[in-house]
Amino acid sequence: MTKKINLLGNIKSDFAAGLVVFLVALPLCLGIALASGAPLFSGIISGVIGGIVVGYLSTSQLSVSGPAAGLTAIVLVAITDLGSFNAFLLAVLLAGIFQLILGFIKAGTISNFFPSNVIEGMLAGIGVIIILKQIPHAVGFDSDFQGDEAFSQVDGKNTFSELFSILDHVQLGSIIITLISLAILISWTKIEFLKKLKVVPGALVAVIVGILLNEYFISSGSSFAISSEHLVNLPIPTSIDEFKNIIVTPDFAAITNSKVWFVGFTIAIVASIETLLCIEAADKMDAQKRFSDTNVELKAQGVGNILSALLGGLPMTSVVVRTSANNSAGAKSKMSAIIHGVLLLVSVLAIPMLLNKIPYATLAAILLMVGYKLASPKTVKHFWEKDKVYQFIPFIFTFFAVVLTDLLKGVALGMIINVIFILIGNTKRAYHFRNEEYHDGDIIHIDLAQEVSFLNKSAIKSTLLSIPENSRVVIDASDTVYIAHDVLDLIKDFKNFKAKDENIKVKLIGFKEAYELENSGGYYNNVTIESRYNVMKRKMELIQNKEIIFKDEEL
Repeated sequence: MTKKINLLGNIKSDFAAGLVVFLVALPLCLGIALASGAPLFSGIISGVIGGIVVGYLSTSQLSVSGPAAGLTAIVLVAITDLGSFNAFLLAVLLAGIFQLILGFIKAGTISNFFPSNVIEGMLAGIGVIIILKQIPHAVGFDSDFQGDEAFSQVDGKNTFSELFSILDHVQLGSIIITLISLAILISWTKIEFLKKLKVVPGALVAVIVGILLNEYFISSGSSFAISSEHLVNLPIPTSIDEFKNIIVTPDFAAITNSKVWFVGFTIAIVASIETLLCIEAADKMDAQKRFSDTNVELKAQGVGNILSALLGGLPMTSVVVRTSANNSAGAKSKMSAIIHGVLLLVSVLAIPMLLNKIPYATLAAILLMVGYKLASPKTVKHFWEKDKVYQFIPFIFTFFAVVLTDLLKGVALGMIINVIFILIGNTKRAYHFRNEEYHDGDIIHIDLAQEVSFLNKSAIKSTLLSIPENSRVVIDASDTVYIAHDVLDLIKDFKNFKAKDENIKVKLIGFKEAYELENSGGYYNNVTIESRYNVMKRKMELIQNKEIIFKDEEL
């Protein structure tokens, strides 16, 4: 049962988070449009629709959508092959229709088969990519576009060679502003009274200070002054006609071109996979452990891409970088994504000249903080301690694959490694899952069989989500010899969050102490983990008595 979200319930936190995401998204929208060979405003249009429309329709409370770096190569080639940007917009419209169809046929459930160590490896890898990609911008070397996430760059360099190139292009003014911005951002996370200023995020203060400091450098004739090529560069329409030309419409005459259909299908598949990966990552980040409906998300993305195409915007996906910035900034609901879209729209129309004074160095500092939180050493340590083979190796392999290739290739390689380890370790283990019919007041029994891998996550997740309020649930693992960490996390989150919120009483039987489910979260202090001997003994007693006694004090 999905609870209705009050969008204004956390407006202070969500406004501050939306403001931070807006500051991060603005240069990314422009950079991705530039790298795609599309009009710069097409990136802004995609960001606005992704924030307002997709943000509203989505069931994810943290995800933020907009133009994605993962689509730049496809877009660049497609515009050239199709001969015009208008024909390409028709392909984007078709991609949106394909995504709607994928949502209605429930293709979003594929996301349940992404194991958590692959998702976490992807997030850590993206964190490192953000750090490596932002270091050049932090010191004043802006040859690569903002938002690039691929190892191989469009200028022929790669992530590491770009770092060596900065030695000849260091700009002291950018370094000063980066260091001051980092000091401000770190202070906002460490100093208690600053942490309480929800309406005034550290990122906004850093941007204001960066603008003022550079204006001082310019007015004083200092050599530290940052020139326009190292500042945000938003096109400013100088006439009504120029403003009207921003809105470009699809060329429907190209509907008979088979290449348009192929490009549309390609964008739909790639964008959908990236979105599903991001949604799973967003749910992992969510401190409240809320689940998103991935089929609804595909429909929302489809609607977003249709509208974006009709208005001249780039194709969009749910984006990990913006979503991570949103979570790091303290977002509580999807209102933050909507606010970021509104701010993009209003600021681009009302204050473009002010936005063009923002140094890339300040924005690099904001993204460096986001990257560090994603690639925290604690995550690596967590998977090392959790399981050095079945959890850590796929995690670290995904991590390096994402850093050295790109998001989709890295995750694909991580999935292959994960499946290989599952097959090697569990070839002789079978899985059986039983969910009995139940009525109000009945006790619901969920029996886990010998082998429960991450491949069974989807069925178990659906069962747990379908349990009504005020129920009594027995989850029995007494016959189980292996349970994937993904499924254990799912059961733990169910017991600690959904069960508490919806007054569901939970009893766990037969779980090994190593699974660490007992008393986790502190909500059910009397949940017992029984030995297999006691479980079998109790089952015999229940059979002999022909009844089940479910004592409240045992729950």
